Amino acid sequence: MGDCRVTFLPHDITVSVPSGESLLRAALEAGVHINASCGGEGVCGKCRVLVETGAVDKGLSERLSQEDIDKGYRLACLTKICEDVSVRIPVETAVDKSVMRLQVTPRRTATIQHPDFESLKEEGHFIPPVEKVYLELPPPDSQNNMPDVTRLIEYLKLEANEHKLELTLPVIRKLAKVLRENDFKLTLTLVRPVRDDGKTLILNIQGGDVTAENYAVALDIGTTTVYGQLIDLSTGKCLAEAGDFNDQISYGEDVITRLIYAEKPGGLEKLQEVVVDTINGILKRVFAKSEVDRENISTITLSGNTTMTQLLLSIDPSNIRRAPYVPTATLYPPFAAALIGIDINDHVIALVYPQVSSFVGGDIVAGVMGSGMYMHEELTLFLDIGTNAELVIGNRDWLACTACSAGPAFEGGGIEFGMRAAKGAIEDFSLDPVTFEPMIFTIGDVRPKGICGSGLITMTAVMFEMGIINNSGTFNRELGTPRIRKKNDVWEYVIAWKDETQIDRDIALTEPDIENLIRAKGAIYSGCMTLLEEVGLTLDMVEHIILAGGFGSYIDLEKAMTIGLLPEIDPDCVTFIGNGSLMGARMSSLTNRIRKDVFKVTQKMTNFELSETPSYMDNYIAAMFLPHTEIEKFPRLNERMKVRKKQNKVSIAD
Repeated sequence: MGDCRVTFLPHDITVSVPSGESLLRAALEAGVHINASCGGEGVCGKCRVLVETGAVDKGLSERLSQEDIDKGYRLACLTKICEDVSVRIPVETAVDKSVMRLQVTPRRTATIQHPDFESLKEEGHFIPPVEKVYLELPPPDSQNNMPDVTRLIEYLKLEANEHKLELTLPVIRKLAKVLRENDFKLTLTLVRPVRDDGKTLILNIQGGDVTAENYAVALDIGTTTVYGQLIDLSTGKCLAEAGDFNDQISYGEDVITRLIYAEKPGGLEKLQEVVVDTINGILKRVFAKSEVDRENISTITLSGNTTMTQLLLSIDPSNIRRAPYVPTATLYPPFAAALIGIDINDHVIALVYPQVSSFVGGDIVAGVMGSGMYMHEELTLFLDIGTNAELVIGNRDWLACTACSAGPAFEGGGIEFGMRAAKGAIEDFSLDPVTFEPMIFTIGDVRPKGICGSGLITMTAVMFEMGIINNSGTFNRELGTPRIRKKNDVWEYVIAWKDETQIDRDIALTEPDIENLIRAKGAIYSGCMTLLEEVGLTLDMVEHIILAGGFGSYIDLEKAMTIGLLPEIDPDCVTFIGNGSLMGARMSSLTNRIRKDVFKVTQKMTNFELSETPSYMDNYIAAMFLPHTEIEKFPRLNERMKVRKKQNKVSIAD
């Protein structure tokens, strides 16, 4: 399926979208407004358009009469594009051409960066830290009756140039039986050392040649969710993946609540038990999907923030939340995964990503490693946005990092109709600049039931540029639209009337919602500015921004810059890596290069505690406006706002 060109008339705006995309989403990409408030379910009937040329699917609804259908009218939300088409926006939903320039910029999302496994092979780095080697040993006889262990080690020294070897007791126990039942043909599982002078550990032995059956599990232990992937170490491919909510949620949704619970009698043990149960459930699912034998799993790589890691390992985390915020450990030795209750064979070794500080954890280190920013010369800003935001800036020569508390607004918390990204959440939004009627999109194209983080950012940005709210987040009471109203002493904008929703209530964006968003975005932006100042840099020196986390895949970059969440930078210089923690865990399963580099990287990551940095509060106060008290820091937005003011003056004069 290729791309199709869609031309919107009478505006003469053309956009390319994938075949099968809806006309409504094509309009959003083009910056063309079509009234739509039911989330794409086809029940409001406001997105009526006329298809003049080209093929589309039926896109029919009881909202259209047979006469309309015969004339070529369709509902844009239900109509899928099959080829190049021309679509006329009827007068009742069209925006006058003279005000088209008043609309905000078309949607821009980050370029997605995928793990570059091919380059690992080309550069000779595709050497898993745990690999399998097939051997055919000469059987003992009267002339050669050395012990089995000695026979194995001497053969490895001679044939495989392995001189520093170490065996585990379980391997020694089963060596004699495996050798004699398989005619002295066996496969060894070897753990390669991180240091050049380190020893190679013989982790497991299996009869016959099973070198092609070598697998790893990569796990991201998140505060809210846990994700796992089963990886073929011969090809680098992910054979199965699964995720689930972290069962620790029952004992507190945020890190601090869990830290407090861990200090109660039996609390630490309980939190460790439930997260291991979550992991075991995920392992069961990936093994079922892939049909891989657990015996052929060689290693598990684990990545998580500092608190999640220490709870998983049953390490006392109590000092993480107390000044001077000192974790018990930031580096962890390899250990048998079964030792902490993970349902896996005894030989499987667990490799845990190290942390930098109490609030910059292994998940961020994994993201830095997986993204490759530590190997490149360009100055890069790495952002992982959630309830807490972690930031790293630097390049191959140096790295600096910090963390700040953004609050739950980006995940729907603290917002009256906020919700996590799920079916029915409003994720995208546009406004008619004349009537102020909305065009909304929901996840799953169903009736709306709430607002997720990406939708909240877009709504606020669009309303600010349209003049519906001012730079402090207050609604313009003089616009004369019924959607702006005062309810229970709170001003709000009604996004969807109750008969258009799933919840039989009006869904609205309130001034307190916007205030919460401004606080959250202010924390992140001021964290960026403070970190830059502390290392003696300015924003214009940043060449690349990397976004990590589920949030980054949906965020509209221009809208995020419009509200001052992100520094203003060319959107083409922004990439999205998805779950950076899982990416890093997967990469380190595939190449010993990452394991060798990670210690050096953590050593050069200078950590800044924002609470101890005086300039942070000054930057935070300055960022408590849309987009900032100094709009000059956002030159593209500043220019658009100047043009809008001039056009508004012309409209009033006419």
